[in-house]
Amino acid sequence: MTATLAAPFGLDGFRSQPPIRLRDDPMLRRQEARESNARSYPRRIPLALTEARGIYLRDSAGQLFIDCLAGAGTLALGHNHPDVVAAIRATLDSGLPLHTLDLTTPVKDAFVEELFAALPPAFARDARIQFCGPTGADGIEAAMKLARTATGRRTIVGFSGGYHGMTQGTLAIMGNLGPKRPLGGGTGDVHMLPYPYDFRCPFGLGGEAGVDAGLALIDQLLSDPESGIVTPAAVVVEVVQGEGGVVPAPVRWLQGLRRLTRAHGVPLVIDEVQTGLGRTGRLFAFEHAGIEPDVLVLSKAIGGSLPLSVAVYRSELDCWAPGAHAGTFRGNQLAMATGTATLRRIRADRLDEHAAAMGARLTGHLRAIQADHPCLGDVRGPGLMIGVEIVDEHRPPSRTGARPADGELARSLQRHCLERGVILELGGRHGAVVRFLPPLIVDAAEIDEIADRFRTALRAALAERASGAVPTGLAAE
Repeated sequence: MTATLAAPFGLDGFRSQPPIRLRDDPMLRRQEARESNARSYPRRIPLALTEARGIYLRDSAGQLFIDCLAGAGTLALGHNHPDVVAAIRATLDSGLPLHTLDLTTPVKDAFVEELFAALPPAFARDARIQFCGPTGADGIEAAMKLARTATGRRTIVGFSGGYHGMTQGTLAIMGNLGPKRPLGGGTGDVHMLPYPYDFRCPFGLGGEAGVDAGLALIDQLLSDPESGIVTPAAVVVEVVQGEGGVVPAPVRWLQGLRRLTRAHGVPLVIDEVQTGLGRTGRLFAFEHAGIEPDVLVLSKAIGGSLPLSVAVYRSELDCWAPGAHAGTFRGNQLAMATGTATLRRIRADRLDEHAAAMGARLTGHLRAIQADHPCLGDVRGPGLMIGVEIVDEHRPPSRTGARPADGELARSLQRHCLERGVILELGGRHGAVVRFLPPLIVDAAEIDEIADRFRTALRAALAERASGAVPTGLAAE
Protein backbone atom coordinates (compact mmCIF):
# COMPACT_ATOMS: atom_id res chain seq x y z
CA MET A 1 0.00 0.00 0.00
CA THR A 2 1.47 3.36 -0.99
CA ALA A 3 0.71 6.77 0.40
CA THR A 4 -1.15 7.78 -2.79
CA LEU A 5 -3.49 4.80 -2.46
CA ALA A 6 -3.86 5.01 1.31
CA ALA A 7 -7.16 5.48 3.08
CA PRO A 8 -8.18 9.14 3.44
CA PHE A 9 -7.61 10.85 6.77
CA GLY A 10 -10.56 10.58 9.12
CA LEU A 11 -12.57 7.96 10.92
CA ASP A 12 -14.16 6.49 7.78
CA GLY A 13 -10.76 5.94 6.19
CA PHE A 14 -9.41 4.51 9.42
CA ARG A 15 -12.26 2.03 9.72
CA SER A 16 -12.17 0.95 6.08
CA GLN A 17 -8.46 0.24 5.74
CA PRO A 18 -7.23 -3.39 5.64
CA PRO A 19 -5.99 -5.01 8.87
CA ILE A 20 -2.82 -3.35 10.09
CA ARG A 21 0.45 -5.26 9.74
CA LEU A 22 3.50 -3.76 11.40
CA ARG A 23 6.41 -3.86 8.97
CA ASP A 24 10.16 -3.82 9.37
CA ASP A 25 10.78 -0.56 7.51
CA PRO A 26 14.39 0.24 6.46
CA MET A 27 14.12 3.55 8.34
CA LEU A 28 13.47 1.61 11.54
CA ARG A 29 16.53 -0.55 10.95
CA ARG A 30 18.69 2.52 10.37
CA GLN A 31 17.24 4.16 13.47
CA GLU A 32 18.10 1.13 15.57
CA ALA A 33 21.61 0.99 14.13
CA ARG A 34 22.44 4.67 14.53
CA GLU A 35 20.45 6.16 17.39
CA SER A 36 21.37 6.08 21.04
CA ASN A 37 20.49 3.18 23.28
CA ALA A 38 18.53 5.77 25.31
CA ARG A 39 15.81 5.98 22.64
CA SER A 40 12.51 4.99 24.17
CA TYR A 41 9.24 5.26 22.21
CA PRO A 42 10.40 3.39 19.07
CA ARG A 43 11.03 0.27 21.13
CA ARG A 44 7.30 -0.24 21.74
CA ILE A 45 5.89 1.87 18.89
CA PRO A 46 7.99 0.73 15.90
CA LEU A 47 6.55 3.07 13.27
CA ALA A 48 8.15 5.14 10.52
CA LEU A 49 5.79 8.11 10.20
CA THR A 50 5.22 10.01 6.97
CA GLU A 51 2.09 12.16 7.38
CA ALA A 52 -0.24 13.47 10.07
CA ARG A 53 -3.52 15.32 10.40
CA GLY A 54 -5.73 15.88 13.43
CA ILE A 55 -5.70 12.80 15.64
CA TYR A 56 -4.38 10.58 12.83
CA LEU A 57 -0.89 9.48 11.82
CA ARG A 58 0.13 7.66 8.65
CA ASP A 59 3.13 5.36 8.52
CA SER A 60 5.43 4.45 5.64
CA ALA A 61 3.10 1.56 4.68
CA GLY A 62 0.21 3.99 4.20
CA GLN A 63 -1.64 2.78 7.31
CA LEU A 64 -3.60 5.14 9.53
CA PHE A 65 -3.29 5.20 13.32
CA ILE A 66 -5.27 7.07 15.95
CA ASP A 67 -2.75 8.96 18.06
CA CYS A 68 -3.59 8.72 21.77
CA LEU A 69 -0.05 9.75 22.70
CA ALA A 70 -0.05 13.16 20.96
CA GLY A 71 3.57 13.98 21.67
CA ALA A 72 3.12 13.04 25.34
CA GLY A 73 0.33 15.61 25.53
CA THR A 74 2.06 18.27 23.44
CA LEU A 75 -0.41 18.28 20.53
CA ALA A 76 -3.49 19.85 22.10
CA LEU A 77 -4.94 20.65 18.66
CA GLY A 78 -3.65 17.48 17.04
CA HIS A 79 -1.28 17.26 14.11
CA ASN A 80 -0.94 20.12 11.61
CA HIS A 81 -3.97 22.04 12.80
CA PRO A 82 -4.86 24.76 10.27
CA ASP A 83 -4.43 27.53 12.88
CA VAL A 84 -0.96 26.27 13.78
CA VAL A 85 0.14 25.90 10.16
CA ALA A 86 -1.20 29.38 9.35
CA ALA A 87 0.69 30.87 12.31
CA ILE A 88 3.95 29.33 11.10
CA ARG A 89 3.42 30.56 7.55
CA ALA A 90 2.46 34.06 8.68
CA THR A 91 5.56 34.33 10.86
CA LEU A 92 7.82 33.11 8.07
CA ASP A 93 6.23 35.51 5.57
CA SER A 94 6.48 38.47 7.97
CA GLY A 95 10.25 38.68 7.82
CA LEU A 96 10.52 38.74 11.61
CA PRO A 97 13.69 37.22 13.08
CA LEU A 98 13.19 33.58 14.02
CA HIS A 99 15.69 33.67 16.86
CA THR A 100 15.97 36.59 19.27
CA LEU A 101 17.34 35.25 22.59
CA ASP A 102 15.09 37.16 25.01
CA LEU A 103 14.67 40.33 22.95
CA THR A 104 11.04 41.13 22.36
CA THR A 105 9.07 41.06 19.10
CA PRO A 106 5.39 41.50 18.18
CA VAL A 107 5.11 37.69 18.20
CA LYS A 108 6.50 37.39 21.70
CA ASP A 109 4.38 40.27 22.99
CA ALA A 110 1.21 38.69 21.59
CA PHE A 111 2.07 35.34 23.19
CA VAL A 112 2.58 36.86 26.64
CA GLU A 113 -0.67 38.82 26.39
CA GLU A 114 -2.61 35.72 25.32
CA LEU A 115 -1.13 33.56 28.08
CA PHE A 116 -1.77 36.11 30.83
CA ALA A 117 -5.35 36.50 29.60
CA ALA A 118 -5.80 32.74 30.04
CA LEU A 119 -4.45 32.66 33.61
CA PRO A 120 -6.73 33.16 36.63
CA PRO A 121 -7.02 36.96 36.91
CA ALA A 122 -5.76 37.24 40.49
CA PHE A 123 -2.64 35.24 39.62
CA ALA A 124 -2.04 37.10 36.35
CA ARG A 125 -2.29 40.56 37.95
CA ASP A 126 0.80 39.96 40.08
CA ALA A 127 2.76 37.62 37.81
CA ARG A 128 6.10 37.67 36.04
CA ILE A 129 7.20 35.31 33.27
CA GLN A 130 10.57 33.72 32.56
CA PHE A 131 11.16 32.13 29.17
CA CYS A 132 13.26 29.02 29.67
CA GLY A 133 15.18 26.63 27.50
CA PRO A 134 12.46 24.91 25.46
CA THR A 135 11.83 21.92 27.71
CA GLY A 136 9.70 21.33 30.76
CA ALA A 137 12.77 20.16 32.64
CA ASP A 138 14.47 23.53 32.17
CA GLY A 139 11.32 25.23 33.39
CA ILE A 140 11.44 23.19 36.58
CA GLU A 141 15.15 23.91 36.96
CA ALA A 142 14.34 27.62 36.67
CA ALA A 143 11.58 27.32 39.27
CA MET A 144 13.90 25.63 41.77
CA LYS A 145 16.63 28.23 41.20
CA LEU A 146 14.11 31.04 41.60
CA ALA A 147 12.76 29.65 44.87
CA ARG A 148 16.23 29.05 46.29
CA THR A 149 17.28 32.58 45.37
CA ALA A 150 14.14 34.19 46.79
CA THR A 151 14.11 32.27 50.07
CA GLY A 152 17.84 31.81 50.69
CA ARG A 153 17.07 28.15 51.42
CA ARG A 154 18.20 25.04 49.52
CA THR A 155 15.99 22.07 50.30
CA ILE A 156 13.38 21.04 47.73
CA VAL A 157 10.44 18.75 48.53
CA GLY A 158 9.16 16.41 45.84
CA PHE A 159 6.75 13.48 45.82
CA SER A 160 6.94 9.78 45.11
CA GLY A 161 5.80 9.02 41.58
CA GLY A 162 6.71 12.51 40.41
CA TYR A 163 8.24 13.22 37.02
CA HIS A 164 9.71 16.63 36.23
CA GLY A 165 12.33 15.98 33.56
CA MET A 166 15.63 14.26 32.85
CA THR A 167 18.21 16.86 33.85
CA GLN A 168 20.39 16.18 36.88
CA GLY A 169 18.41 18.60 39.02
CA THR A 170 14.97 17.34 38.03
CA LEU A 171 16.04 13.71 38.40
CA ALA A 172 16.63 14.46 42.06
CA ILE A 173 12.89 15.04 42.55
CA MET A 174 11.81 12.14 40.33
CA GLY A 175 10.03 9.18 41.83
CA ASN A 176 11.19 6.56 39.30
CA LEU A 177 14.46 5.05 40.49
CA GLY A 178 15.53 3.60 37.11
CA PRO A 179 17.18 6.73 35.64
CA LYS A 180 18.61 7.76 39.03
CA ARG A 181 20.50 4.59 40.00
CA PRO A 182 23.32 4.90 37.43
CA LEU A 183 23.89 8.50 38.55
CA GLY A 184 24.08 7.83 42.26
CA GLY A 185 20.59 9.10 43.03
CA GLY A 186 20.83 12.67 41.69
CA THR A 187 21.69 15.83 43.59
CA GLY A 188 21.26 16.40 47.31
CA ASP A 189 19.07 18.79 49.30
CA VAL A 190 15.90 16.97 48.26
CA HIS A 191 13.28 15.23 50.37
CA MET A 192 10.65 12.93 48.86
CA LEU A 193 7.21 12.63 50.46
CA PRO A 194 4.33 10.23 49.76
CA TYR A 195 1.90 11.32 47.04
CA PRO A 196 -1.81 10.65 47.65
CA TYR A 197 -2.15 7.64 45.33
CA ASP A 198 -5.60 6.43 46.39
CA PHE A 199 -5.52 3.08 44.55
CA ARG A 200 -2.20 2.20 46.21
CA CYS A 201 -2.32 4.42 49.28
CA PRO A 202 1.23 4.73 50.71
CA PHE A 203 -0.26 4.61 54.21
CA GLY A 204 -2.38 1.55 53.53
CA LEU A 205 -5.52 3.53 54.28
CA GLY A 206 -7.06 4.94 51.13
CA GLY A 207 -9.89 7.45 50.80
CA GLU A 208 -10.25 10.38 53.17
CA ALA A 209 -8.13 8.66 55.80
CA GLY A 210 -5.22 8.53 53.36
CA VAL A 211 -5.63 12.24 52.60
CA ASP A 212 -5.65 13.06 56.31
CA ALA A 213 -2.52 11.00 56.92
CA GLY A 214 -0.64 12.65 54.05
CA LEU A 215 -1.48 16.15 55.20
CA ALA A 216 -0.65 15.33 58.81
CA LEU A 217 2.78 14.10 57.74
CA ILE A 218 3.50 17.28 55.77
CA ASP A 219 2.31 19.41 58.68
CA GLN A 220 4.54 17.50 61.08
CA LEU A 221 7.61 17.81 58.85
CA LEU A 222 7.15 21.56 58.45
CA SER A 223 6.16 22.27 62.07
CA ASP A 224 8.19 19.88 64.23
CA PRO A 225 11.53 21.43 65.27
CA GLU A 226 12.95 17.92 65.37
CA SER A 227 11.51 16.61 62.11
CA GLY A 228 15.02 16.56 60.66
CA ILE A 229 13.96 18.57 57.62
CA VAL A 230 14.86 22.24 57.45
CA THR A 231 12.26 24.59 56.00
CA PRO A 232 12.40 23.98 52.24
CA ALA A 233 12.92 26.51 49.49
CA ALA A 234 10.01 25.02 47.55
CA VAL A 235 7.54 22.19 47.26
CA VAL A 236 7.24 20.90 43.68
CA VAL A 237 4.10 18.97 42.76
CA GLU A 238 2.03 17.75 39.82
CA VAL A 239 -1.73 18.12 40.21
CA VAL A 240 -2.03 14.95 38.14
CA GLN A 241 1.06 12.78 37.91
CA GLY A 242 1.50 11.88 34.26
CA GLU A 243 4.48 9.60 33.76
CA GLY A 244 3.88 8.35 37.30
CA GLY A 245 0.71 6.63 36.12
CA VAL A 246 -2.01 9.30 35.70
CA VAL A 247 -2.53 9.74 39.43
CA PRO A 248 -4.75 12.75 40.30
CA ALA A 249 -4.27 14.40 43.67
CA PRO A 250 -7.50 14.75 45.67
CA VAL A 251 -8.84 18.29 45.78
CA ARG A 252 -8.79 18.40 49.58
CA TRP A 253 -5.15 17.28 49.65
CA LEU A 254 -4.16 20.02 47.21
CA GLN A 255 -6.02 22.61 49.23
CA GLY A 256 -4.34 21.39 52.40
CA LEU A 257 -0.91 21.44 50.75
CA ARG A 258 -1.51 25.02 49.61
CA ARG A 259 -2.62 26.02 53.10
CA LEU A 260 0.42 24.44 54.77
CA THR A 261 2.99 25.82 52.33
CA ARG A 262 1.53 29.31 52.68
CA ALA A 263 1.48 29.07 56.47
CA HIS A 264 5.17 28.12 56.54
CA GLY A 265 6.30 30.57 53.86
CA VAL A 266 7.26 27.84 51.38
CA PRO A 267 6.77 28.60 47.67
CA LEU A 268 4.50 26.07 45.96
CA VAL A 269 5.71 25.15 42.47
CA ILE A 270 3.04 23.47 40.34
CA ASP A 271 4.29 21.50 37.36
CA GLU A 272 1.66 21.74 34.61
CA VAL A 273 4.00 20.73 31.80
CA GLN A 274 1.61 17.92 30.80
CA THR A 275 -1.67 19.05 32.35
CA GLY A 276 -1.73 22.67 31.19
CA LEU A 277 -4.07 24.17 28.55
CA GLY A 278 -7.25 22.16 28.93
CA ARG A 279 -5.92 18.63 29.20
CA THR A 280 -7.72 17.87 32.49
CA GLY A 281 -10.99 19.64 31.69
CA ARG A 282 -9.89 23.05 32.99
CA LEU A 283 -7.38 25.39 31.36
CA PHE A 284 -5.04 24.68 34.27
CA ALA A 285 -5.34 21.62 36.47
CA PHE A 286 -4.84 23.56 39.72
CA GLU A 287 -8.16 25.31 39.03
CA HIS A 288 -10.01 22.11 39.98
CA ALA A 289 -8.93 22.74 43.57
CA GLY A 290 -9.54 26.50 43.53
CA ILE A 291 -5.93 27.23 44.50
CA GLU A 292 -3.11 29.25 42.97
CA PRO A 293 0.57 28.38 42.81
CA ASP A 294 3.49 30.62 43.63
CA VAL A 295 5.26 29.32 40.53
CA LEU A 296 3.58 27.69 37.52
CA VAL A 297 5.68 25.78 34.98
CA LEU A 298 4.27 25.24 31.48
CA SER A 299 5.64 23.52 28.40
CA LYS A 300 4.39 20.90 25.89
CA ALA A 301 1.01 22.25 24.67
CA ILE A 302 2.02 25.86 25.43
CA GLY A 303 4.19 25.85 22.29
CA GLY A 304 1.42 24.63 20.01
CA SER A 305 3.50 21.58 18.94
CA LEU A 306 6.87 23.40 18.90
CA PRO A 307 9.43 23.60 21.75
CA LEU A 308 8.63 26.23 24.39
CA SER A 309 8.79 26.44 28.17
CA VAL A 310 7.90 29.17 30.64
CA ALA A 311 7.79 29.73 34.38
CA VAL A 312 5.12 32.17 35.60
CA TYR A 313 5.42 33.32 39.20
CA ARG A 314 4.39 35.85 41.82
CA SER A 315 6.30 39.11 41.49
CA GLU A 316 7.62 39.06 45.07
CA LEU A 317 9.82 36.10 44.10
CA ASP A 318 11.39 38.07 41.25
CA CYS A 319 14.62 38.87 43.05
CA TRP A 320 17.19 36.97 41.02
CA ALA A 321 19.90 38.83 39.16
CA PRO A 322 19.94 39.49 35.40
CA GLY A 323 21.15 36.36 33.62
CA ALA A 324 20.44 34.13 36.62
CA HIS A 325 18.61 31.79 34.29
CA ALA A 326 19.20 31.91 30.56
CA GLY A 327 19.08 29.74 27.46
CA THR A 328 19.94 30.28 23.83
CA PHE A 329 16.65 28.99 22.47
CA ARG A 330 14.28 30.76 24.86
CA GLY A 331 13.45 33.11 21.98
CA ASN A 332 11.75 30.52 19.73
CA GLN A 333 9.54 32.83 17.66
CA LEU A 334 7.77 30.10 15.70
CA ALA A 335 6.81 28.37 18.95
CA MET A 336 5.44 31.61 20.36
CA ALA A 337 3.36 32.09 17.22
CA THR A 338 1.98 28.56 17.31
CA GLY A 339 1.50 28.82 21.07
CA THR A 340 -0.59 31.96 20.65
CA ALA A 341 -2.70 30.32 17.93
CA THR A 342 -3.23 27.25 20.11
CA LEU A 343 -4.22 29.27 23.17
CA ARG A 344 -6.70 31.28 21.14
CA ARG A 345 -8.30 28.20 19.60
CA ILE A 346 -8.55 26.36 22.93
CA ARG A 347 -10.20 29.34 24.59
CA ALA A 348 -12.46 30.22 21.66
CA ASP A 349 -13.75 26.66 21.26
CA ARG A 350 -13.73 25.91 25.01
CA LEU A 351 -11.70 22.80 24.36
CA ASP A 352 -11.17 22.44 28.10
CA GLU A 353 -14.91 21.80 28.46
CA HIS A 354 -14.84 19.53 25.41
CA ALA A 355 -11.96 17.57 26.96
CA ALA A 356 -14.01 17.12 30.13
CA ALA A 357 -16.96 15.76 28.14
CA MET A 358 -14.88 13.47 25.91
CA GLY A 359 -12.88 12.27 28.90
CA ALA A 360 -16.07 11.37 30.75
CA ARG A 361 -17.28 9.48 27.67
CA LEU A 362 -14.04 7.50 27.36
CA THR A 363 -13.91 6.82 31.10
CA GLY A 364 -17.47 5.50 30.93
CA HIS A 365 -16.51 3.07 28.16
CA LEU A 366 -13.41 1.94 30.04
CA ARG A 367 -15.31 1.34 33.26
CA ALA A 368 -17.86 -0.73 31.37
CA ILE A 369 -14.98 -2.84 30.04
CA GLN A 370 -13.53 -3.01 33.55
CA ALA A 371 -16.78 -4.52 34.85
CA ASP A 372 -16.13 -7.61 32.70
CA HIS A 373 -12.34 -7.70 33.05
CA PRO A 374 -10.94 -7.53 36.61
CA CYS A 375 -7.41 -7.15 35.22
CA LEU A 376 -8.34 -3.47 34.78
CA GLY A 377 -7.67 -2.61 38.37
CA ASP A 378 -8.35 1.11 38.23
CA VAL A 379 -9.63 3.63 35.68
CA ARG A 380 -8.80 7.20 36.62
CA GLY A 381 -7.95 10.68 35.49
CA PRO A 382 -9.68 13.94 34.69
CA GLY A 383 -10.46 15.12 31.19
CA LEU A 384 -8.42 13.61 28.38
CA MET A 385 -5.65 12.44 30.69
CA ILE A 386 -6.79 8.93 31.58
CA GLY A 387 -4.94 5.97 33.02
CA VAL A 388 -5.97 2.31 33.22
CA GLU A 389 -3.92 0.35 35.74
CA ILE A 390 -3.43 -3.28 34.71
CA VAL A 391 -3.28 -5.77 37.57
CA ASP A 392 -2.83 -9.48 38.06
CA GLU A 393 -6.32 -10.49 39.16
CA HIS A 394 -5.07 -13.95 40.20
CA ARG A 395 -2.81 -12.64 42.98
CA PRO A 396 -4.04 -11.52 46.40
CA PRO A 397 -4.88 -7.84 46.99
CA SER A 398 -3.24 -5.42 49.38
CA ARG A 399 -4.99 -4.23 52.52
CA THR A 400 -6.66 -1.50 50.45
CA GLY A 401 -7.87 -3.97 47.80
CA ALA A 402 -5.32 -3.24 45.05
CA ARG A 403 -3.89 -6.31 43.33
CA PRO A 404 -0.25 -6.37 42.12
CA ALA A 405 0.60 -4.47 38.95
CA ASP A 406 0.95 -6.53 35.76
CA GLY A 407 3.40 -4.74 33.50
CA GLU A 408 3.73 -7.74 31.19
CA LEU A 409 0.03 -7.76 30.37
CA ALA A 410 0.10 -3.97 29.93
CA ARG A 411 2.89 -4.28 27.36
CA SER A 412 0.98 -6.98 25.52
CA LEU A 413 -2.15 -4.82 25.55
CA GLN A 414 -0.22 -1.85 24.19
CA ARG A 415 1.10 -3.99 21.32
CA HIS A 416 -2.34 -5.36 20.48
CA CYS A 417 -3.75 -1.81 20.47
CA LEU A 418 -1.00 -0.77 18.05
CA GLU A 419 -1.85 -3.70 15.80
CA ARG A 420 -5.41 -2.36 15.76
CA GLY A 421 -4.31 1.14 14.89
CA VAL A 422 -4.37 2.85 18.29
CA ILE A 423 -1.16 4.36 19.67
CA LEU A 424 -1.02 4.36 23.46
CA GLU A 425 1.78 4.72 25.97
CA LEU A 426 2.50 3.10 29.32
CA GLY A 427 3.54 4.63 32.62
CA GLY A 428 3.33 4.20 36.36
CA ARG A 429 4.76 1.52 38.63
CA HIS A 430 6.17 -1.42 36.65
CA GLY A 431 4.93 0.21 33.44
CA ALA A 432 1.47 -1.17 34.20
CA VAL A 433 -0.68 1.89 33.49
CA VAL A 434 -2.06 2.30 29.97
CA ARG A 435 -2.28 6.03 29.28
CA PHE A 436 -4.74 7.88 27.02
CA LEU A 437 -3.62 11.37 25.90
CA PRO A 438 -5.48 12.06 22.63
CA PRO A 439 -5.59 15.57 21.17
CA LEU A 440 -8.30 17.74 22.69
CA ILE A 441 -10.12 17.91 19.34
CA VAL A 442 -11.08 14.21 19.40
CA ASP A 443 -14.82 13.76 18.84
CA ALA A 444 -17.42 11.40 20.29
CA ALA A 445 -17.35 8.93 17.39
CA GLU A 446 -13.57 8.71 17.63
CA ILE A 447 -13.76 8.16 21.39
CA ASP A 448 -16.17 5.28 20.78
CA GLU A 449 -13.82 3.79 18.19
CA ILE A 450 -10.83 4.03 20.52
CA ALA A 451 -12.78 2.24 23.26
CA ASP A 452 -13.99 -0.49 20.88
CA ARG A 453 -10.47 -1.19 19.66
CA PHE A 454 -9.14 -1.17 23.21
CA ARG A 455 -11.75 -3.77 24.17
CA THR A 456 -10.80 -5.99 21.22
CA ALA A 457 -7.09 -5.59 21.98
CA LEU A 458 -7.66 -6.51 25.63
CA ARG A 459 -9.42 -9.73 24.65
CA ALA A 460 -6.55 -10.59 22.31
CA ALA A 461 -3.95 -9.89 25.00
CA LEU A 462 -5.81 -12.05 27.53
CA ALA A 463 -6.16 -14.87 25.00
CA GLU A 464 -2.45 -14.67 24.26
CA ARG A 465 -1.65 -14.85 27.95
CA ALA A 466 -3.95 -17.82 28.43
CA SER A 467 -2.36 -19.69 25.54
CA GLY A 468 1.15 -19.02 26.74
CA ALA A 469 2.04 -17.62 23.31
CA VAL A 470 5.18 -15.51 23.11
CA PRO A 471 5.05 -12.51 20.71
CA THR A 472 7.64 -12.70 17.93
CA GLY A 473 7.96 -8.99 17.19
CA LEU A 474 7.17 -7.29 13.88
CA ALA A 475 5.08 -9.13 11.34
CA ALA A 476 6.78 -10.09 8.10
CA GLU A 477 6.20 -8.02 4.96
